Amino acid sequence: MREGIDKRAMTALSGGHLAVDFASGSVPALIPFLTDRFDLNYALAAMLLLASTVSSSLVQPLFGLWSDRRGALWLIPGGTILAAIGIGLAAVTPWYPLVLVLVFAGGLGVAAFHPEGAKYAAYASGKKRASGMSYFNIGGNTGYALGAFVTGLFISAIGLGGGLVAMIPVAVAAAILLRVMPQFAALHPVRRADAASSGQDDRHAMALLGAVIALRSIPWFTLLAFVPLWVESLGHSKEYGNRLLFLMLLAGAAGTLTLGPVADRIGLRRTLVVTQALIPPLLLVFIYVGGVVGAIALLPVGVCVVGTFGVTMVLSQLYLPRHIGMASGLSVGLAMGIGGTAAVVLGAVADVVDLKTALTISAIAPALGVFVCMRLPRPATPARRVVEPVAVD
Repeated sequence: MREGIDKRAMTALSGGHLAVDFASGSVPALIPFLTDRFDLNYALAAMLLLASTVSSSLVQPLFGLWSDRRGALWLIPGGTILAAIGIGLAAVTPWYPLVLVLVFAGGLGVAAFHPEGAKYAAYASGKKRASGMSYFNIGGNTGYALGAFVTGLFISAIGLGGGLVAMIPVAVAAAILLRVMPQFAALHPVRRADAASSGQDDRHAMALLGAVIALRSIPWFTLLAFVPLWVESLGHSKEYGNRLLFLMLLAGAAGTLTLGPVADRIGLRRTLVVTQALIPPLLLVFIYVGGVVGAIALLPVGVCVVGTFGVTMVLSQLYLPRHIGMASGLSVGLAMGIGGTAAVVLGAVADVVDLKTALTISAIAPALGVFVCMRLPRPATPARRVVEPVAVD
């Protein structure tokens, strides 16, 4: 097993992750503007996020299965260009049902990239799995934050056509990824040998971890869908709401770099329990205190949720060492897709009762997740067979 991280490969993979999640992050920025354009209620507005989430998240395990059985390195550039085309055209389409179809197609591109990208990021990480996956995820988290912010700026300046313009760099990134595919392919034979001796899959542990991720994602997707609309209901502008969303996402990206090394040092499970426990009180401060204090409370929410994406991805790969692509698809995709579905349900609650109640309900889920976190078993890591163990407690 490689001692250190393959920096060149990781840089390219992280850059691709930035590009594809830039497209994905543009969807929350589009929601308030498309809400005005099509005069949508809360439930229909959340449907836009659901269309993206179902295709980008729930479908990921299928791409992961494909990746594990056949290998599909071309999905890395192919998924990136599909994400750019789908989201870009969705911004300028004048018919709401077609917008949903195009957002769904863009999400399929996001789903295609992630399992294969995460698998090769694991190959490039060597023994420093949490740190390496943090470097991979910092690209995605930064891209998601920039997508929400930059796309919002473009649309504010030139209208919804700005969403199409914002996808041009994503298309350029896809072309670059196509050129560097041989660099990724060089990692595969060594890693395949490592995977063959890595141990048995623990499906029960993966199911528990999936529940943790799902419960964590419920408030997260609710915030992505409704932060701009919530602050607008308090008298602020859509632009202010998008800036607040950007800061929350940016804090999460910064948290990725911090929590990866922390998890390598103090343990994956300990890191997950502590961060999960902090989410509910921070959400309640945002909802009920509001103002500057509430806005500041959103920043550590981003750290606790986004910053632990790498932690849960590494755990999933350790629980399913023989199916790394599937593990990545389940970690990033299926479990998080439940959160997007829940956001639509909470959107309906907001229509029937009010948005404040819906946001409050979303804070309950991660509190339940703390108890599930505490039941996560210690994974049998391949690193225990070599010199340096991975901290998993």
